[in-house]
Amino acid sequence: MIKEDNIFQEEMDFYVGEKRPKMAICYDFDRTLSPDDMQTFTLIPSFGVDKEEFWHESDMLAEENLMDNNLAWMYELIKYSKFKGKSLRREYFKQIGADVQLYEGVESWFENVNAYAAEHGIEVEHYIISSGLKEIIEGSRIAPYIKRVYASSYLYTADGVAEWPAQAVNYTTKTQFIFRIAKGFLEEYDQRVNDSLPHDSRNVDYENIVYIGDSATDIPCMTLVKQKGGYSIGVYDPVSQNKKKVYKLFGDGRLNFYAPANYSEGSPIFEYMKTVIDEISAREKQKKEQTELARSADRYKKRSILERVLSSSCECLSDEEKEILNSMIVHLDEQ
Repeated sequence: MIKEDNIFQEEMDFYVGEKRPKMAICYDFDRTLSPDDMQTFTLIPSFGVDKEEFWHESDMLAEENLMDNNLAWMYELIKYSKFKGKSLRREYFKQIGADVQLYEGVESWFENVNAYAAEHGIEVEHYIISSGLKEIIEGSRIAPYIKRVYASSYLYTADGVAEWPAQAVNYTTKTQFIFRIAKGFLEEYDQRVNDSLPHDSRNVDYENIVYIGDSATDIPCMTLVKQKGGYSIGVYDPVSQNKKKVYKLFGDGRLNFYAPANYSEGSPIFEYMKTVIDEISAREKQKKEQTELARSADRYKKRSILERVLSSSCECLSDEEKEILNSMIVHLDEQ
């Protein structure tokens, strides 16, 4: 028995459920959006400790104990807080986040990029993937523009006091978040990030992902994104003009572009981002056109099959079945 129900549901899904193409921009934070490590602006000075001394002690702790560097500085913060009798509270971290300095143009960057992308039919999601402290970033002035912050964080007591690392993000551990963003499994505990997903089920295509960073800790993400067809951009401090790191990253094939960390409209990095958006927009238009052409060809194929069935099996078909087949042909002609 021939049934017409749901035969053309995929056609309706295509035309009714069509959404704007999406891209994701992922940022490191320290020395990428901010000119220094976020802890150095308020947090470390609040303990009365010189920042150079703090980082030296932290690095030595990591080296002597074969310890991850992030876990080392997180331990050092707790140690100093106990020594100074100063509790490390979630609210305090978010409070000092507002004092973190940002490079020129960062605060207007997100709206400017979103507006340019919208003009080209692209929706933008912004993510932070940082070795710094999540709660400080969440207290920063740019937090409202960020869809998700992936960074090191503490486990807190019932009173809101930091007592143990909950997440330490560094080097290759950063790459898992690229997969999370692409697949749409954004929660850190969601193990579906390891599942294979068909292309049309992803949150963002890998080729529509941009990663912006400044140093060796960003290399795994830069490499992954670039290998997947996306874009990697390196930045350097516009004051010191020290380009040594980006020269090496570019020379090693890690980057598509590099530029000073000035995010103002009209700056080199803004122009590079416009180029990336232009390319993504053109590619997405081409995909849409190819999809529509494929659907037209598929409809022609379906119509030919239905006509052959009608012409070769008329005696075997009931009047009701013939009517269904004819209505299906009419439906295909109307698409």
